[in-house]
Amino acid sequence: MDKGKRITGAARDELAGDIEKAYEGGASIRAIAASLGRSYGFVHGMLVEGGVTLRGRGGNSRREGGV
Repeated sequence: MDKGKRITGAARDELAGDIEKAYEGGASIRAIAASLGRSYGFVHGMLVEGGVTLRGRGGNSRREGGV
């Protein structure tokens, strides 16, 4: 896939499906973007367009000891 090239029609639908599968399989948006040679924004947009529920930013939000 050429970087920055517009993707339309069936090719876009197929790519969206591949992105969704990878994301739902645990891959990060940044990892997917790097593997495709596309931007974070492109991948994020494809996920949002496809109605995928995005994960939180991750990390432990609570310190040990309940404080």
